[in-house]
Amino acid sequence: MRILGLDYGSKTVGVAVSDPLGLTAQGVEIIRRKSENKMRQTLARIEELIAQYQVEKIVLGLPKNMNNTLGDRAEKSLELKETLERRTGLAVVMWDERLTTVSANRVLMETGVRRENRKEHVDEIAAIFILQGYLDYLHHQEQ
Repeated sequence: MRILGLDYGSKTVGVAVSDPLGLTAQGVEIIRRKSENKMRQTLARIEELIAQYQVEKIVLGLPKNMNNTLGDRAEKSLELKETLERRTGLAVVMWDERLTTVSANRVLMETGVRRENRKEHVDEIAAIFILQGYLDYLHHQEQ
């Protein structure tokens, strides 16, 4: 069963997908849009990826505040969850994504990616961290 991981931002959506066994997450792409309110092409691309990878579940990052409250970005993520469930018929699991962008930036820095190039990859890496966190959680639940 393949699972799609999404890091939903105001202008980008980082995308990752699991391997067929559900053990590892791999980056796929970053979907970019011109405006935060322009979602039609973004949703269409997500649906294409679902079909291409035969995805059976979606994990969507939930950007909670450090004090565990939900802010504006989290509310927008919850709206996307409802839209994705309605359009795809798939279950969408919300996953706490606190510090995934910080971790993604750290990995890119440690691997020598120049500062001006990090923004090109950070959302995809964050999506990998979100999905891998969920896959690890599932694996520990089975033991």
